[in-house]
Amino acid sequence: MANDQSDLDVKVFARPWIFIRGVPAMKFLPPEGPAEIAFAGRSNVGKSSLINALVGQNGLARTSNTPGRTQELNYFVPDGYSGAADDMPPAALVDMPGYGYAEAPKAQVDAWTKLVFDYLRGRSTLKRVYVLIDSRHGIKKNDDEVFKLLDTAAVSYQIVLTKADKIKPNQLETLKAETITKIAKHPAAYPFILATSSEKAEGLEEMRAAIVEALTI
Repeated sequence: MANDQSDLDVKVFARPWIFIRGVPAMKFLPPEGPAEIAFAGRSNVGKSSLINALVGQNGLARTSNTPGRTQELNYFVPDGYSGAADDMPPAALVDMPGYGYAEAPKAQVDAWTKLVFDYLRGRSTLKRVYVLIDSRHGIKKNDDEVFKLLDTAAVSYQIVLTKADKIKPNQLETLKAETITKIAKHPAAYPFILATSSEKAEGLEEMRAAIVEALTI
């Protein structure tokens, strides 16, 4: 298993990644093929920045200071695969629309929400969702609502504390402990908390290893 994970790590993270599709509605989803890893979180939690840091490409996922800019499911895969049945990428990363942005028109927010919920409930190739939580703010009410949805959909998810460099190390450890306690009641939550900083490149190797492990389950 260790060798298999090492080989997969090379296939997933040792080559360039490309953007293949933005999905504004379920009918535009690519055919189910490679295992998918999705990233969820409140607007401006740092999803795009984390994806770029994980694959080592600053311009892959679009980042913005404007909350709510990601309005589609954005698909990324390692480059160099034809997409044919015998030449599928080993994985796809999915940047999901941010939630919790109240200033967008309600109809737009409802459309994003429906897209995300339908995707979570209906995608058999989805291996794990990484739910990103800003270390400076901790778990908010709408984060907990997403946890409940993932529990209901029986989708495995893991909490990632982003911007971990913005708080003191002892505060981070306290936050990790508090977060573990809060997710204990959620059956689909993976019982280990990751902490990352895209800006300082902290926790990235640990998260890459977690992704590779999730892909082999």
